[in-house]
Amino acid sequence: MAVKIRLTRMGAKKRPSYRIVASDSRVKRDGKYLELVGTYDPIAKETKINEEVALKWLDLGAQPSDTVRNLFSKAGIMKKHADKKQGK
Repeated sequence: MAVKIRLTRMGAKKRPSYRIVASDSRVKRDGKYLELVGTYDPIAKETKINEEVALKWLDLGAQPSDTVRNLFSKAGIMKKHADKKQGK
């Protein structure tokens, strides 16, 4: 089972907000997910990420989507994951 960390759309029409979730890559975009990692509101420009959960899924080999990778980079999670991988 290939796990991806990606966005699932929430919110009203023309007012999007997203959940950052870990889900099986074969499941549709807004379908069932394994675990909630955080939230992202592009209108208010707010991002809330549970860092422990995000690092857990990255350590287990989950692949983040491009947008999620950018959000994680801004939060410093990708750097922490790379440092942990290199043994620092």
